[in-house]
Amino acid sequence: MNAPELNHRSYAIPAEFSECFDLQRAAYLANPYPDYASRRADLENLARLLKENKDALVAAINQDYGNRSSFETLFAEFFVVLQEIKDNLKHMKKWMQPQRRHIDVLLYPGSKVAVIPQPLGVIGVIVPWNFPLNLSFAPLAAIFAAGNRAMLKMSENSVHLARLLIEITPKYFPPEKLQFFEDGGGRGPAFSSLPFDHLFFTGSGQTGRAVMANAARNLTPVTLELGGKSPAVVAPDFPLATAADRIIWVKAFNAGQICTNVDYVYLPEGSEEAFTAEAKRLVAERYPDINHPDYTSIIDERSYCRLETTLNDALDKGARVVNLFESVHSAQPDRALRKFPLTLVFNVTDDMEIMQREIFGPLLPVKTYQRPQEVVDYVNAHDRPLAFYPFTNDAVLLDFYLKRIMSGGVSVNTALLHVAQHDIPFGGVGASGMGHYHGYEGFTTFSKMRPVFYQGRFSAIKLMMLPPYDKKANKLIALMIKLFG
Repeated sequence: MNAPELNHRSYAIPAEFSECFDLQRAAYLANPYPDYASRRADLENLARLLKENKDALVAAINQDYGNRSSFETLFAEFFVVLQEIKDNLKHMKKWMQPQRRHIDVLLYPGSKVAVIPQPLGVIGVIVPWNFPLNLSFAPLAAIFAAGNRAMLKMSENSVHLARLLIEITPKYFPPEKLQFFEDGGGRGPAFSSLPFDHLFFTGSGQTGRAVMANAARNLTPVTLELGGKSPAVVAPDFPLATAADRIIWVKAFNAGQICTNVDYVYLPEGSEEAFTAEAKRLVAERYPDINHPDYTSIIDERSYCRLETTLNDALDKGARVVNLFESVHSAQPDRALRKFPLTLVFNVTDDMEIMQREIFGPLLPVKTYQRPQEVVDYVNAHDRPLAFYPFTNDAVLLDFYLKRIMSGGVSVNTALLHVAQHDIPFGGVGASGMGHYHGYEGFTTFSKMRPVFYQGRFSAIKLMMLPPYDKKANKLIALMIKLFG
């Protein structure tokens, strides 16, 4: 088997990329099927890397953000990933076993079939900045459980974290198993042009299209975890205060910089002021100071300015804006810290920028409705979202929404938490992505589920399927079609 040639047609491949790829490819060919013990050791080393460097990793992420709530880092980056690794360790041995499948014993007597999970080889991972540990180590848990090797390119906004991971990873893994890379100023296209056996990308739809185009030159299969405008809808039967409590928590988490965040919310017509009052109360209770370390900064100046421009565009086009920090004692954000206030935006229309692209920040457009069909029609007239959040205790209404609105995933009567579940797949659909990971689906994503047919001692082919085909053969095939077709 020859290693595929590196693609130099469109992008110059940095030497460190090609050297690592060649090293990992050679290591894969030398040991294409790591045993259970070695895979278990890889997963345990992943967990050890996180635990033994926790404080340094938290500090690096905080430095990249300017201010990142340490609790949010520990919960969404460490706890969730350690649970993912633990879940893989628990089930991996079973996942690795060949799967017996049904065979027609009358047609193929004595034969059998199976599906054997086998490692793909060298996996590329392109990591975004918003949850850089989670979105590198959660895929790695599946990649290593499936017996692969991995190269990861970090975001240009994760410089301190990338440098730390580059420094500490060799203490736990040789480069032929795992290596991290800085972005280094726009090296993403070159990275995605490598002939990986699978390429895993998390990020925007625009960048995802470019990644997929680069991968297509090598026929590299891709998993794209994108984003989009994920809606929430609060039904009249659901307690408005409870809905506000859960939606505001999610929208403020990481300052809204989550691909599965609530991007806009539908409220029953007439409930806007009650929702606003409850939202203001919750923000005042949870954030006595907008500059408090528990309220995360916007990642960089460009993103901060984008949010300002988006909000001003909505105001210019007739939106009504409510700054939920208005009643907070220290409500004025420190521009140097890039703290953007959690803001409700009413009277939104589709000609506003806020409704044309994923917000990725603490702005929450509010729309109203009278009939559930209005919500269905609006959502279905746009790209399929990465997540959908119906709030209702009415089983019939819930079924109506679930069957009529397609999305990547769903959390019912809350938001976001489906992402943290290890035994269900995570992934988008349509413009919000393709492919899945987490749990067993992550294992299969990074495995070749290889079908194998084992011929029995007796072959039906020799009995009736060798030319020349006489009348007996034709009568027999006609009978088979009648009986088994």
